[in-house]
Amino acid sequence: MLKARELGIELDEKRPEMKGLIDELKEREFRGYEYEAADASFKLLVAKCLGQTRKFFEVENYRVIIERHGAELWAEATVKLTVNGVPAHTVAEESGPIGALDKALRLALEKTYPQLRQMTLRDYKVRILEGNQSASSRTRVLIESGDGQSIWGTVGVSDNIIDASWEALMDAVTYQLMQTESAASEH
Repeated sequence: MLKARELGIELDEKRPEMKGLIDELKEREFRGYEYEAADASFKLLVAKCLGQTRKFFEVENYRVIIERHGAELWAEATVKLTVNGVPAHTVAEESGPIGALDKALRLALEKTYPQLRQMTLRDYKVRILEGNQSASSRTRVLIESGDGQSIWGTVGVSDNIIDASWEALMDAVTYQLMQTESAASEH
């Protein structure tokens, strides 16, 4: 409740959805989620639990391939989505897998949501949560994104670093779309 108030979200403790929100938060924190630096992911979770979200797109699948050609290292990401009932299939290359995923995701969405062209991935942090599991440890990824006017943080957690990153990227894009939709409806 305190975190919600800090972010300007007024929640009625007596609403029946609040128990579901609190249970979801407890379960996620147990799995390794942390929302201190991920306000956007927190706001999306609250909106989801209160039934105030809209699906901007559906994910069919994604894939990342990393290749070394001599001294050059490249990553290629393929993303398949459905946007407003229309399939979108994009491929993007970058020097790293997360940059490639970010680029492919936004390429798939920019035709329908041109405001995503302003969005950039500003920071990327990884934390291993269960150090005794070696390479199969649970990983938390924190992403900071911006659009030139504001900056927001998102989080993803998984046993797979690419999947945790994908989750944080999805939240970053969804948050940007929710913010621009909200701003447009206020005018």
